[in-house]
Amino acid sequence: MGDLEQLPFPDKQFDLVTGFNSFQYAGNPEIALDEARRVSKTGAHVLIMVWGQPDGMEFTSLLAALRHLLPPSPPEAPGPFALSDEAALRAFATNAGLEPLDVFDINSPRRYPSLSVALRGLCSAANAIRAIENSSETAVNEAYTEALKPFRQSDGSYRIGATFRCLITRV
Repeated sequence: MGDLEQLPFPDKQFDLVTGFNSFQYAGNPEIALDEARRVSKTGAHVLIMVWGQPDGMEFTSLLAALRHLLPPSPPEAPGPFALSDEAALRAFATNAGLEPLDVFDINSPRRYPSLSVALRGLCSAANAIRAIENSSETAVNEAYTEALKPFRQSDGSYRIGATFRCLITRV
């Protein structure tokens, strides 16, 4: 664990480095990926995991629900789906000196047994924390409560479809 752009590890320490949905949220994704390469042994694998294609993904509505509560993004900020395109993801890896191997998608629906559990889980994410700091916890809970309505199941639980795109690379 550490700041993605300044990992607290010596060079060439790991056989596998994973970025579970994190590189796209780094202040500078290129520096973060370069750090992952730096701490990986020669021949090691770096797994880059980002949001899948937004079209048709149910979870995008939850990301969008907070947009008006977040501080403005810097003009150069690429957004959470910038690396969802396979060509962009492969180029991202290649530009960092990694060899792209395999791209695949993983279905990863979010399931919550109740609204209170859904709100606790969703509000623990970095974008929700920023929205709370920029507005209020009440405003974020209200936005999520409204956005969750279409995903409520007959038993009171919630199920929201989400997909991640993964790229396995080699150093």
